[in-house]
Amino acid sequence: MTSPVPLILNVDDNDGARYAKTRVLVHAGFEVIEAASGQGALDQVRSRGPALVLLDVKLPDINGIEVCSRIKRDPQTRSTLVLQTSAAAVQSLDKVRALDGGADSYLTEPIEPAELVANVRALLRLHRAEEALRDADRRKDQFLATLAHELRNPLAPIRNAVELMDPKYHAAEPVVRDARMIARRQVEHLSRLVDDLLDVSRITHGKIALRMETVDIASAVATAVETNQPAIERKHHTLSVDIPELPCVIRGDPIRVAQVIGNLLSNAAKYTPDGGSIELRVRVAEGAVAISVADNGIGIPPEELADVFNLFMQSADSLARSEGGLGIGLSLARTLTELHGGTIEARSEGIGKGCEFVVQLPLAMTPEYAAAAAAKQASATAAPQSKRRVMIVDDSVDGAESMSVLLEMLGHEVRVLYDGASAISAAPDFKPEVVILDIGLPDLDGYHVARALRSQPESAGALLIALTGYGQESDRQRTRAAGFDHHLVKPASLEDVERVIATDGENGQPRNPGVELRTDATG
Repeated sequence: MTSPVPLILNVDDNDGARYAKTRVLVHAGFEVIEAASGQGALDQVRSRGPALVLLDVKLPDINGIEVCSRIKRDPQTRSTLVLQTSAAAVQSLDKVRALDGGADSYLTEPIEPAELVANVRALLRLHRAEEALRDADRRKDQFLATLAHELRNPLAPIRNAVELMDPKYHAAEPVVRDARMIARRQVEHLSRLVDDLLDVSRITHGKIALRMETVDIASAVATAVETNQPAIERKHHTLSVDIPELPCVIRGDPIRVAQVIGNLLSNAAKYTPDGGSIELRVRVAEGAVAISVADNGIGIPPEELADVFNLFMQSADSLARSEGGLGIGLSLARTLTELHGGTIEARSEGIGKGCEFVVQLPLAMTPEYAAAAAAKQASATAAPQSKRRVMIVDDSVDGAESMSVLLEMLGHEVRVLYDGASAISAAPDFKPEVVILDIGLPDLDGYHVARALRSQPESAGALLIALTGYGQESDRQRTRAAGFDHHLVKPASLEDVERVIATDGENGQPRNPGVELRTDATG
């Protein structure tokens, strides 16, 4: 999309001088309008809104310095640039008076054409930079207000749910169960907000890294649908999923690919009124996988299609008719798609006519992969899930105890320790097969404990899982170096922990430190 040609108002009562300056500016590619008096200049500024006024000081009715002052005092026109010129007022004091009166620059005549054009272009660059800063500041204020709203919203139901679960109220079991589900949903919502913010920070600083492997698109779609199913069901949407029978794969990060699709589904669910329809389709053509998410929701105004992927972008109509959000999801989807060598496009016929987002990713399907995937699936289905001796080491009593109860319900034998020294002492007797270890312990940090456990024969082959609030790439590198097998970021779900435990080899076999499962990404 090309930028519009800047409009310049050339004000001079000398017809010859005005004509010469207009020719220079038109030849340089600008659109030029003219005025021969101060009042004419003020009228043109208000009616035409030029980006810059080339303003002579000596005018027949109003002094050019006064014209400039009026332009800058008027809230409607004060952002207009003014380049003051004069053939008579050439002293330093004249220049000072003009600049003090609000002029953005001052040139004395005669002016070389190249000098005039260079000054005009420099002022316009400055103006564009100021506009960009103002726009960024406006977006920042809107984002902070939205963030405060989005973070406060889940706190009320969480507080109410906690109150309902207090024994002093003697709530019936169904009520307590519903309260637990409310708290869980809201905590998951908060976790997704934090994940999105962390992803934005990583992208902004160029620190986002992809764990490239073969990704089955059907699996990525299933993950995205599962993540968004509660929101879709809550609004009574009808979701249809159409995937080719033959498997199709790409090279990419499976979690991030699922995140792209999940963000598009989340966007469709939020901006489609209750009882709407959402269609997710996967097609293969010309060496690419096309993933489209279409809805019959509120749609996108034509003038906003070009900006819909901008960070924190939310139109007034969208804000009024959606469930909120930070305006991050589509921007993340675009960035992650482009990191995979793909493209993303938004389509809509306007307000009330729904919208469609189409992601194109390079295809990497091979017959060898299809055969290997089938064999792996058959092997995984046949392998029984084993029960393990699990040691949990965490100084957060609530977190450790609740995780212990959940793992014991799944049949694991669990021991809980609250500091590093106790864990090292207990390991030879307990002989843990799995150790879920916090990093920020009160005595010895998790890195020290991991190395100590690796050095003891009874725990050298244990599966070491870092469960921590630290999730940056540098933190993951440190856990790998310390001998951890996996790095989970709090709050990790029981399904995440159980999946990590279940994917490793037989009990007592040596582990392969450095294999990593990322769970800090949304979707």
